[in-house]
Amino acid sequence: MKTTVTELAPDDPGITRDENDSDEPTDVEGADRTYGPRVKLSVQVDPDRFEEAIDAAFRKIAREVRIQGFRPGKVPRKVLESRIGSGYARAQALEDALPEYYSEAVRDNGVDVIASPQFELTGGEEDGPVTFEAVVEIRPTISVSGYEDLEVEIPNPIPSDDEVQEQIDVQRRQSAELVDVEREAAEGDQVSIDIDGSVDGESLPGLAAEDYLYEVGSGGIVAEVDEQLTGASAGDELSFSAPHPVQEDVEIDFEITVNAVKEQVLPELTDEWVEENTEHDTVEELRDATVQRMRMMRSFQANSALRENTASKLSELVEDEIPDSLVNGQMSDQLQSLAMNLQGQGMQIEQWLQMTGQDPESFTSELRDASVRSAKVDLALRALGVAEGMEVTDDEMDDELERLATQYERTVSQVRDDLEHGDGLAPIRSELLKRKALEWLVDSVTLVDEDGTVIDRSDLELPVDESTDDEEGDDPAASEDSSEETDE
Repeated sequence: MKTTVTELAPDDPGITRDENDSDEPTDVEGADRTYGPRVKLSVQVDPDRFEEAIDAAFRKIAREVRIQGFRPGKVPRKVLESRIGSGYARAQALEDALPEYYSEAVRDNGVDVIASPQFELTGGEEDGPVTFEAVVEIRPTISVSGYEDLEVEIPNPIPSDDEVQEQIDVQRRQSAELVDVEREAAEGDQVSIDIDGSVDGESLPGLAAEDYLYEVGSGGIVAEVDEQLTGASAGDELSFSAPHPVQEDVEIDFEITVNAVKEQVLPELTDEWVEENTEHDTVEELRDATVQRMRMMRSFQANSALRENTASKLSELVEDEIPDSLVNGQMSDQLQSLAMNLQGQGMQIEQWLQMTGQDPESFTSELRDASVRSAKVDLALRALGVAEGMEVTDDEMDDELERLATQYERTVSQVRDDLEHGDGLAPIRSELLKRKALEWLVDSVTLVDEDGTVIDRSDLELPVDESTDDEEGDDPAASEDSSEETDE
């Protein structure tokens, strides 16, 4: 099979059809659609190769027809030719074999297709050599600049002294005492109130209580309650109305008497309190353990955000228009992934949208925005790999095939055969190149926190549990075993 690939100019129609041809795809959005670059594949099929397709077509027909004296599927080709002629089988062969010829031409010539092709049979419909043309959109090649100076924002993995103290105070509040104070109530205070909420003079269940202890600013009832209680003092009587939180055009009339204003008094942070109320013995140990725990959690958060935020920053450098075919492909992939995840939970996308309170239009819009970003990241990483002269080695390909073989419980040779008979190895190589480009960029960007302070990369390393290290270090047997293994 011989294939010629020709790049088409943006204004080249590629394949012209009669405007009344029903096979011509139409675009609802018309001029608003963004197209990628296109190529034309001109394919000539070897006569012997197509003869095999005709044989296959006759075998297929033999399974479908009934001729007296022959079992289904056993009718010889000559008998079929004498009964139905060769035209029907040739048409069947063209229908069945052309997609295979096209896929082979794409794979053998490394054409990175992003949309369905537009076909035209140019020879061999009735007899003679089979030739056809296919015009198809391909993935555009772009260039990006500015990635050398990227700043990426991530959570600071090192907690501040105030953040550490706040975490310790969370534990202290569990032992806090409420003390009456002679002042106005402020956010965080507890107030003892008599409350009655009514509609048209009838008290509402759950909104009538005496000596009810309520935290100011908690939003436990409606926002207007917190607004009225802020600045109130013991003995104040409050009367006001507020919209019903559920029923439209309904107002609740509130009558609240403030009996007392109370503030939390935290216990003094001493070694004695720490020993009695925590698993540690001293304030210093509690503080060190809190820092260790917070650093562990924040390091996970920072490392998790690093790759995602780096890719997002890179996408912002892409100024090219992204072809709709590429965006639609990303949307399809993301929808399929979401559907599979929801299916595992016994849920459909429609049900999930209802549960999360999303309307289909907003969901589609957000999905498209995310898909545009993903498409930009895809193109930018490919461009970055080329710009930095990156290559995927044969060893890296072998490692990836071994990983896929393990994942799908197949042999490496089976995985390789599947890929070579499908889309080929090129997509795997491209994914590895993008992965390598992202890793390079992650290691190159400047890291800052939300305040713009530069983050030292060593702070991203997960903290080591020193107590575990000490225990392992005190075990002489473990040291001897380790020494023996090293000698071996």
